Amino acid sequence: MTAPEPLSGSARLWGTIALSTATFMNVLDTSIANVSLPAIAGDLGVSPNQGTWVITSFAVANAIGVPLTGWLSQRFGQVRLFVASVLLFVAASLLCGLAPNMGMLIFFRAVQGFVAGPMIPLSQSLLLSSYPRALAGVAMAAWSMTTLIAPVAGPLLGGWITDNISWPWIFYINVPVGVVAALATWGIYHKRESTRHKLPIDKVGLALLVIWIAAMQVMLDIGKEYDWFESPLVVGLGVTALVGFALFLVWELTEEHPVVDLRLFARRNFWSGTLATSFAYALFFGSLVLLPLWLQQFMGYTATDAGEVLAPVGLFAMILSPIVGRNVGRVDPRKLATFAFLVFAVVMWMRSNFNTNADYATIVLPTIVQGIAVAFFFIPLVTITLSGLAPHQIPAASGLTNFARITAGAFGTSISTTVWEHRAVMHHAHMAETVNAASPAAQSTFSSLAASGMPPEAALAQVNRLVDQQAFTMAATDLFYFSAVVFVLLVPLVWLSKPQSSAGSADAAAGAH
Repeated sequence: MTAPEPLSGSARLWGTIALSTATFMNVLDTSIANVSLPAIAGDLGVSPNQGTWVITSFAVANAIGVPLTGWLSQRFGQVRLFVASVLLFVAASLLCGLAPNMGMLIFFRAVQGFVAGPMIPLSQSLLLSSYPRALAGVAMAAWSMTTLIAPVAGPLLGGWITDNISWPWIFYINVPVGVVAALATWGIYHKRESTRHKLPIDKVGLALLVIWIAAMQVMLDIGKEYDWFESPLVVGLGVTALVGFALFLVWELTEEHPVVDLRLFARRNFWSGTLATSFAYALFFGSLVLLPLWLQQFMGYTATDAGEVLAPVGLFAMILSPIVGRNVGRVDPRKLATFAFLVFAVVMWMRSNFNTNADYATIVLPTIVQGIAVAFFFIPLVTITLSGLAPHQIPAASGLTNFARITAGAFGTSISTTVWEHRAVMHHAHMAETVNAASPAAQSTFSSLAASGMPPEAALAQVNRLVDQQAFTMAATDLFYFSAVVFVLLVPLVWLSKPQSSAGSADAAAGAH
């Protein structure tokens, strides 16, 4: 079956809008809950740290769903799979809003993440089929803008909804948007369905994939509460993850129809680009979760305020991304990626200088600068990762590198929140040692509080809150400083890739989508 002819006129316009809207909804849900975590956790009676499962459950399930896109699309057809994915996403969103407790919310978020897996790869594929090859860059520019605007709109919209309505509405808003996008997509594309084939699925590989990722993520999420490897449960999860991963590697490398084609890692550009992308995204996404938690819990920010701090990251990203896309075939993408990592390092270093007296301008400035890094991050690294691959390898390679990136983001969330609390406990202990009868500063503080009519117990609680604020702020700046160092150390990884010709780079960038 030959590929369908490109769309034209209003059909192409509305097709682009429908696919981009569905993509926007999907990407929005990776960040919209970030600033709402304290409200969700408080309403459902769990700690904010446990609330991060709302993010990680979606991300991990999404990572599991992405590699299945190739097999599912061949089995059911690209258009049918995309529309079904959108409608199932809508249903899961509705159930998330109706969830009566944290356990059910986490479960429905996992379902939401899993069914969302095929949406981004298929939106790219269907959109490219709508445009003539000469306009592929225009198609991807339109698509990319939605993926840049959504992470910006997510925290802002999530914060406003949480403060002015209620947190379930961050999920309910998907219902009308998703239904309209699904109906429009079906109306425009159902006669352009791809060829279907009954292919065997690697059931063992899929089972092992689910086992090791789930065990690893649960271990990361509950480790702090169970004192890590002092707990038999955490040890068991760690062993399960390690053994499952080892068996997964062996099975996938010997399976005729693997669910994840690990042989792609034999290519230097693929493994170096994927590793650089994954490590950088883990640091980036971890900071996206940590920053609003710190602002809301210890700096007195509302969810809306925290969203406004995160939102400006899209300013430079939206302006510069089209420029980077047009020039990635002319400039060595390794230089562009290096620039991105160095800007990321500067941003994290700026944040490492935060203190409890930091004003709004001081806190938001690094976010604005970070938009420059984001613009130079994704396009060059995708170009490096997929360069030199044959066209038939692109879907599998794109799915695998997205799988690695999404999983790294989930791990980054768990690790950053866990280390944050551990470092805060350490700083708290050190500062608490100075609060004693021999400390003039401590005695002066207690005297001032007593003079204001505060009883000794209340004064001690007030001092403890101040120490907590300082401890968690110092812990956050520790993590930001560490992230700055790691971003610099990632630069050589980019340069392990082989240089590509301008034509090769341009083809890879187009094929990536």
